[in-house]
Amino acid sequence: MGVELYSHQADAIKHLETGSILCGGTGSGKSRAALAYYHTKHGGELNPFKAMTKPKDLYIITTARKRDEKEWDDELIPFLLYESEHVFIDSWNNIKKYIDVSDAFFIFDEQRVVGKGAWVKAFYKITKKNDWILLTATPGDCWSDYIPVFVANGFYRNRTEFNENHVIWDYRARFQRVDRYINTGKLIRLRNKVLVKMDFHKETISHHEDVFVDYDSTVYKDLFKRRINPSTKEPIENASELCYEARKIVNSDPSRLNKLIDLVKDKKKVIIFYNYDYELELIKDIFKKSVYTVAEWNGHKHQPVPDDELWVYLVQYNAGAEAWNCVKTDTIIFYSQNYSYKIMTQASGRIDRLNTPYTDLYYYHLKSRSGIDLAISKALKTKKKFNEFKFTAEL
Repeated sequence: MGVELYSHQADAIKHLETGSILCGGTGSGKSRAALAYYHTKHGGELNPFKAMTKPKDLYIITTARKRDEKEWDDELIPFLLYESEHVFIDSWNNIKKYIDVSDAFFIFDEQRVVGKGAWVKAFYKITKKNDWILLTATPGDCWSDYIPVFVANGFYRNRTEFNENHVIWDYRARFQRVDRYINTGKLIRLRNKVLVKMDFHKETISHHEDVFVDYDSTVYKDLFKRRINPSTKEPIENASELCYEARKIVNSDPSRLNKLIDLVKDKKKVIIFYNYDYELELIKDIFKKSVYTVAEWNGHKHQPVPDDELWVYLVQYNAGAEAWNCVKTDTIIFYSQNYSYKIMTQASGRIDRLNTPYTDLYYYHLKSRSGIDLAISKALKTKKKFNEFKFTAEL
């Protein structure tokens, strides 16, 4: 008996070392590869299976959802591991509990060390005294996202040293904002040093289709002309509020809801991603008297994916774009677009798993030809995050 790995997993663990970022697409099997690395690093063998000789305590810092649904527990079984006094699984919310741990092995699951907040400070303290690797499908949108990992690896003393060497600030901005990065050749070398890509050949075929719907162009144009909030009748004060109201006009249009119903009718089981609470209420309302079972995952409810023959699973992007998987369906409908390319990619990966029984996966992107929908699409196409301030300033 042994632990079987796919070739892309076996190749990746040969290049891992303390301080590495294991980067693999959603559903690529990063968890098993990370545990295989931990197992072999401590004297174990995979095929035939041989137990570790002197393993260090294992700490897995993951999302609250993965912890609560015990996804890592299933991954531990082939290695004859389980949660015990030597194996700990906890969420990023509790990372500060482990700052005094030393001489252990940490797996940081799902990239959360961005910026300079409490989690990053705890991450620095832990990485000084322990072996560690980080797992992610989307390692960074910009060079600043790599600062915590670069500092933890000893490439820079702190964020200030990184900024002094690589950042030119935008002097025109009202708040501190990066204008451009310099000495990027060094940054590329450092990234290549820590980033271990786990490329794998997907058996699945992803079909992405833009589904265009109508919107009330008169109301939309009036909003941008008068800049008055339709709900409060007060002047709109900032770009965020203006974009929110514009999207509400666009996303609430009956044609979008009608098209959603048409798509769902063609499927038995569908995941629907949305952004705002008002979208959730509109979607729930149209399925209120339907034969479909409706379940939700958002900031209000944490319901599991249904087991019924006909169901829709309503997932809010920020709450559920990552850290879970579903092989019960081949279809995701994006009721509205998220601003972030990273989040859209993570959301798509919820059904694109190694163990999915489907070959063809279908993704339907509902959007209008309004200015804001087209601008968001343009940003996502270039793998960038939509900028509300820039969009409204160019109008």
